[in-house]
Amino acid sequence: MSRLSSSFKVLALAAVLAAPAPSALAWGSSGHRLVGVLGTQGLPSDVPAFLRTPEAVAAIGEYAREPDRWKGSGKIHDHDRDSAHFLDVDDQGRMYGGPMFTVETLPATRADYETALRAAGVDSWKAGYLPYAIIDGYQQLVKDFTYWRILVAAEKMATDPMKKAWYAADLKRREALLLRDLGVWAHYVGDASQPLHLSVHYNGWGDYPNPNGYTNSRSIHFNFEGPLAKAVGDEAQVRALMPAYKDCACSLETRVVGYLTTTWKLTEPLYALEKSGGMVETDPRARAFVQDRLAAAAAALRDLVTEAWRDSANGKIGYRPEISVADVESGKADPWLDLYGKD
Repeated sequence: MSRLSSSFKVLALAAVLAAPAPSALAWGSSGHRLVGVLGTQGLPSDVPAFLRTPEAVAAIGEYAREPDRWKGSGKIHDHDRDSAHFLDVDDQGRMYGGPMFTVETLPATRADYETALRAAGVDSWKAGYLPYAIIDGYQQLVKDFTYWRILVAAEKMATDPMKKAWYAADLKRREALLLRDLGVWAHYVGDASQPLHLSVHYNGWGDYPNPNGYTNSRSIHFNFEGPLAKAVGDEAQVRALMPAYKDCACSLETRVVGYLTTTWKLTEPLYALEKSGGMVETDPRARAFVQDRLAAAAAALRDLVTEAWRDSANGKIGYRPEISVADVESGKADPWLDLYGKD
């Protein structure tokens, strides 16, 4: 069982009592909660303090489970969202037989991706669209942070009592929204470290060439990310495996594709581990594999949030014309109409 840190003991008992059965869509509750907690605990001191409190860390850990808890909301709801959890990359490195999964060949938008897949006779509901879910959530986070920066500056400089009070209230709303947006998005960042979310061999090797005789058991996915991850996902050990933050000085697409590609390449090693009988909690190879993947997810979450915060310093809000964070912070622009509404 995972050790509970003091950062989320406040919610731990309620979480245990309320948690549903682990979903086959992603890491189980324990894994996603651990990724959310460790990723947030690792944020640097320049990220706003409200995100780094024990209460915020606990909330993000719980929100990171939320997309799995949506399951069963309804046919339209589920059909649209379920494919955000994965990307089926085949043995040739193609996205379910469509474009190659590289930075250069990743279609620029979901619409372009859908067009490319349909040309290959498939669609994104079967292929999955996890990289787009991560990029989408990142861009939302940058915008949330941009509004936060502008509200902080506006409240500080406001002289009109009514406007000052509104800015203060809207800042609280923005902080609550940030916790929710970040936490839910953390789920997809976590999914991207699980090899069975990046492969056509997502639940047994399937109807593909199988010269090594890998299992076709449809329990491998659940057993790996659920009971096994819960049994060996020790918080202190996973934290110790998290690599230090490194600015790749690259585009968001390059970082995301690189992260997911690293995960995809671990699909066959996972099947080889299972074939050798090593996918059990008493095998040190299983412990090392699972903990490495959880640490990779927590580090990716920490790094992406850090970069979103720093990118927001150059952010803008409004519409024709836009106003920048720098213009508001310097007093050059008054954000009132862009924040309260121009109608």
